[in-house]
Amino acid sequence: MQLKPLFLALTLALAPAVQAANLSDVFRDAQAYDAQYAAARAALQAGQEKSVQGRAGLLPNVNLGGNVRYNSVDSTLPGGDANYDSNGLSINAAQPLFRKQNLVQYEQSKSQVKIAEMQFKSAEQDLVLRVAQAYFDVLQSQDNIAFINSQKTAITEQLASARRNFEVGTATITDTHEAQARFDLAVAQEIAEQNTLSIRLRTLEKLIGKPAGALDSLVELKQLNAETGNIDEWATRAADGNLQAEIQRLSKAIADQEVERNRAGHYPTLDAVAGYSISNGQNFGALQVDTRTATIGVELNLPIYQGGLTSSRVREAVANQEKARQDLEAATREASLQARQAWLNVSSGAARVQALEQALVSTKAQLASTKLGLQVGVRTNLDVLNAEQQVFSAQRDLAAARYAYLLAGLSLKAAAGTLSAADLQAIDQLLTSQRSSSSAASATGFGAQGAPAALALKRDNLTLGRTTRTASR
Repeated sequence: MQLKPLFLALTLALAPAVQAANLSDVFRDAQAYDAQYAAARAALQAGQEKSVQGRAGLLPNVNLGGNVRYNSVDSTLPGGDANYDSNGLSINAAQPLFRKQNLVQYEQSKSQVKIAEMQFKSAEQDLVLRVAQAYFDVLQSQDNIAFINSQKTAITEQLASARRNFEVGTATITDTHEAQARFDLAVAQEIAEQNTLSIRLRTLEKLIGKPAGALDSLVELKQLNAETGNIDEWATRAADGNLQAEIQRLSKAIADQEVERNRAGHYPTLDAVAGYSISNGQNFGALQVDTRTATIGVELNLPIYQGGLTSSRVREAVANQEKARQDLEAATREASLQARQAWLNVSSGAARVQALEQALVSTKAQLASTKLGLQVGVRTNLDVLNAEQQVFSAQRDLAAARYAYLLAGLSLKAAAGTLSAADLQAIDQLLTSQRSSSSAASATGFGAQGAPAALALKRDNLTLGRTTRTASR
């Protein structure tokens, strides 16, 4: 029994340390695991075969055939009945010299390969956005839990002070009930936020295929080195470079070529042909003959009438051409709208972060003044609780605004078609590693859920507990 503690200690000592992950790490894990991205990669591989299939229509076709037969002949000619075996072998080749439809189809295949590449790039951008959204959702929930825990600590001290004042007769029971009510509400909020964090961790785990572990947290926000330009310039960039608009642009080119390909159904075709055949055991009455035949030449085919099939296909292609044109116009307008919305989110997001930073400073000053007013008797315990709530609300809103600003920047680049993994590396420069704090956090059973917010509180230098104790004295 004495060996059991030693065994547990050795197990913990030899266990690998929990590794923190930044956005780029999570993105690489998602690239290797995410099913949507894997499906897009397979679709790219399939799409790249279109060029091979299109080129095949311009290359020679060679066919080899053979037969072995038993023949039984009944004839009215004297001596015409015969039973015999025969066999044959043939090889034929045809090289298209002029097939307009095949030429157009080959050009279409090139555009189809480009569409597959654009679709894969779009899937990669979508993965970047999904990873960033899931990552920041987890950090935001961790921050909220840390804010709530700090709020509970401050309320607990306020509650203890109210009880002491009530016992000595310097305060009413109302102050105690108010503080208790605030504490109970904070507990309820913590339960709800813990549930939200669990859901968001599962969402991130679905992307990377393993528990998220400790995540690097945002400790300060600097202006990203995004491309300069006003809202109209970004809208123009999106109209030209948005991946969905580019896909529709290529689809429009294919639709134009499809009209030409179907019209080519009225054109003649010209092929160079060659063949060689061997026939053994051919029966000519009483004679059985073996033959060898070699052929070479050209074949011309001119379609005269096919029941209106070719003309109908041309009209169908013209209608699809107009549909592709309208789809392109819709995609271009949508890209411009997305860019404008994202640009406004970035612009207003930066302003909102600055405003909330100032609001946090103001709420802290208000809290200090309210606590001083409580000491001199011009403020009540409820006023202090309200001031503390405003400080924590400002902290929570500021953290959420910072994450929303970063996501808006990524969305803006996605709308313009320039988003890549390098943009996540730029955000990684704003994150700090939680490797040291993650081990201690995991020992408590909560993983790395409280680490980012704890640093944020330390950075804000919020000393509610010390001020409350001073006020109670």
